[in-house]
Amino acid sequence: MATALPRLPDGHVGALPQDEFHDFVAARRPTLLRAAMLLTADRADAEDLLQSALTKTYLAWERINDRGALDGYVRRTMVNINISWWRRRKLEEYPTDELPDTPIADHTRRSELRDGLDRILDRLPARQRAAVVLRYYEDLTETEIAEALGVSVGTVKSTVSRAMAKLRDEAAGELASLE
Repeated sequence: MATALPRLPDGHVGALPQDEFHDFVAARRPTLLRAAMLLTADRADAEDLLQSALTKTYLAWERINDRGALDGYVRRTMVNINISWWRRRKLEEYPTDELPDTPIADHTRRSELRDGLDRILDRLPARQRAAVVLRYYEDLTETEIAEALGVSVGTVKSTVSRAMAKLRDEAAGELASLE
């Protein structure tokens, strides 16, 4: 005897929303976690960020009509949550004249360069970091970034341009310290 698919509240026959959400998370979690890692630069914070974003996505699941835009919805949610967390931390932290010593992994030159780039990214303001991550790590177009961040394409262009200028300036000093 064949098992009938469940009838959804809207009259359609198919997967239950929680099954559909579970399948989405199972398929997209690694990619979304990578984006979260780039936003937070910390594995534990990235997992917390992704979990918070997925919780909000699950609560809004039945209201999201365009299933093709789910990645963008989750990324936008992660950016918003990360900015909120950053604002809260900003109130608790005070600037000093000295940077803390950050040990560099003693593996290879490549990992040292990656660590240096991560440190430079960490020094960018949250919006600039989000724009750079979405553009160069997630390979989104300027239009997609504008939609994800809720700003105009011109704002994305200027934000990425300013961020890249800061990264270039910081990279010169960072690379000199590695040699």
